[in-house]
Amino acid sequence: MTNAVCTRIYRDPQLNVREIMRCAGYRGETLPEPAKACLTALPDDLLGRVVFAIYPIGAAEEGLDLGFAKTASADLRKNLAGCERAVLFCATAGIAFDRLIKKYERISPARALWYQSIGAAYVEAVCDAFCSDLQKEYGGVRPRFSPGYGDLPLDMQKAIFAALSPEKHIGVTLNDNLFMTPTKSVTAIVGLINDE
Repeated sequence: MTNAVCTRIYRDPQLNVREIMRCAGYRGETLPEPAKACLTALPDDLLGRVVFAIYPIGAAEEGLDLGFAKTASADLRKNLAGCERAVLFCATAGIAFDRLIKKYERISPARALWYQSIGAAYVEAVCDAFCSDLQKEYGGVRPRFSPGYGDLPLDMQKAIFAALSPEKHIGVTLNDNLFMTPTKSVTAIVGLINDE
């Protein structure tokens, strides 16, 4: 049995400056002025959005039955060891970053790079805030695991989108090449550690 599909909104998630610099390939000690200018110019109405549902984890002939899909992924099985339930989620930083990147690719490629990096750090911050909430609510969680990591195939995206309908709930779509729009979006599975 699954919980209903739910959504959450995250305003002003805690951005990690080191993550911004890592995503940009910048090796300096502090955020440079052009990146600070990009941060200052971010729209005030940015919102991180998450859609999620909780599914039971069971054994299947192929390896794991996740309630919404079956998989033979040994890496995911190892990650979910000891868990009886998993949270399936899709998070997004929204379309604003795609628009900023597209705008500045033409007039300032350096700014486009910083918006690309800030957007990546923003969606990571949304994921971190959501997983922190799960930790508080359920007492323990495994690290999130996304399609394309380890031996979990990227085409698991199709099952995730079928289960969560993120296009309807938070405006995230999946194309035939398994890329998401907005691009600053993440799907993942998080195991809930069983209470002792």
